[in-house]
Amino acid sequence: MTTAIYSHPLCKLHEMGSYHPESPARVQRIEDLIVACGMDAQLDLRTPPEASVDDLRRIHTENAVVLVRDNVPEWEGNYFAVDADTSINRHSWKAALRAAGAGIAAVDALMAGEINNAFCLVRPIGHHATPKGAMGFCLFNNVAIAARYALDVCGLERVAIVDIDVHHGNGTEDAFLDDPRAMMVSFYQSPFYPYQRPRDPREHMVNVPVPEGSDGAFIRNIVMRKWLPALHAHKPQMIFFSAGFDSHRDDPIGGLNLLEEDFAWITQQIMDVTDLYAQGRLVSFLEGGYNLSALARSAVAHIRTLAQLDGAPA
Repeated sequence: MTTAIYSHPLCKLHEMGSYHPESPARVQRIEDLIVACGMDAQLDLRTPPEASVDDLRRIHTENAVVLVRDNVPEWEGNYFAVDADTSINRHSWKAALRAAGAGIAAVDALMAGEINNAFCLVRPIGHHATPKGAMGFCLFNNVAIAARYALDVCGLERVAIVDIDVHHGNGTEDAFLDDPRAMMVSFYQSPFYPYQRPRDPREHMVNVPVPEGSDGAFIRNIVMRKWLPALHAHKPQMIFFSAGFDSHRDDPIGGLNLLEEDFAWITQQIMDVTDLYAQGRLVSFLEGGYNLSALARSAVAHIRTLAQLDGAPA
């Protein structure tokens, strides 16, 4: 089992101010724990290329691209606000290209049979970014860009996106609402940001709102009763993961009560689906998670399961 980790130094140079919870320390803490656990020697560490502007445009409008590209501050320490809680600094555009490029490179590597699966340890994160623009700490929707690339460039007929962030992946839903080739399954705390009203039901959108305080047993029941039947019916040829760990019990922003073992269990259930229909092909992306210790432990549990290392569920 070969699991690739895609990351780039620029992902730790994008930042939105010392106060901001979506900080470079998030990537650094995960990297440090990977090394402390001795996992780095067992993973395929890869540097992603830049995505092209055309790659971004498969999901985002020209205005959404221009908003970030043409407003990059010239000086270190300066910021430009693209959303009420989302800013860019002088490194953000290039970091965003690497973050989106990581998913595209992972798809190419999977299609070529070079790796079994991948975790994109990247920032800026992405699942709130809509086709029309940045929002919610997100500039471009990395998971949607990669999924659309797999469909439109690599020629896959069906993919699925799994979102475990405490917040609804509204940007991902918007990107594929009218494209049944891409199934989305998620749970998310409600009512909670982004306070999106429920959509008209679509068969390929299995997004389940859950109340504050929901724990691992509650979420596992949703996975078994709602996600897995839908995924088995869809038969995805590749699966993408929005791995937000702010649904952890210790997260300061979220209000759900998941633990590391819950993330590992969900990961294994989804891997079992990829083994049946997708030749094991899975690409995961870092999303939220703002308690640094809980984030790192959860991400390592997720990666350990992807790589089927000692300590991962059978």
